[in-house]
Amino acid sequence: MPTLDKADLVLTDPPYGISITKSDRLSVSKGRGSEKWDNSPPTREEINLVLKAGNKIIIWGGNYFDLPTCRGFLIWDKKNDGRDFGECEFAWTNLKTVSRIHRQRPQNMDGGKKHTTQKPLSLFFWCVHLAGNEIQTIIDPYMGSGTTLRVGKDLGKKTISIEIKEKYCEIAAKRLEQESLFSV
Repeated sequence: MPTLDKADLVLTDPPYGISITKSDRLSVSKGRGSEKWDNSPPTREEINLVLKAGNKIIIWGGNYFDLPTCRGFLIWDKKNDGRDFGECEFAWTNLKTVSRIHRQRPQNMDGGKKHTTQKPLSLFFWCVHLAGNEIQTIIDPYMGSGTTLRVGKDLGKKTISIEIKEKYCEIAAKRLEQESLFSV
């Protein structure tokens, strides 16, 4: 990441370090219980690199990391309505805005989840929209299944994503081959 030009927007969803892969509901029951990607959060050095990688920054799960004070938290209201899953997730931002809420159930999204903590395409379209019309370049240093890449492609933005697991790179490549999953 330090060798890349600074992007207009960093839009990312790093591992939170809450061991979600040990959850029977989210990982074990779906055959992903052996994965070990969420046992620890990004290091301080990694977070600092993320903060330097873009002019505008949106970090999902930012409430789990040591980040500067945030005026414009983004909230994904999952409309779980009292079920035993979390009812919302937070994104830390450096956007000059008030907090905003996106409401969408995560069930049956985007043709099926390919990653345990995959975010909906519509959520990331919303994020790019909130970041502003001037956004032309996007970086996602924690690609996962490629939601940011797919949104960047659909919006005609230059998008660079980084992922260490080959299987998720393959999933992202397949998602990029698909026709638009979301009309803009």
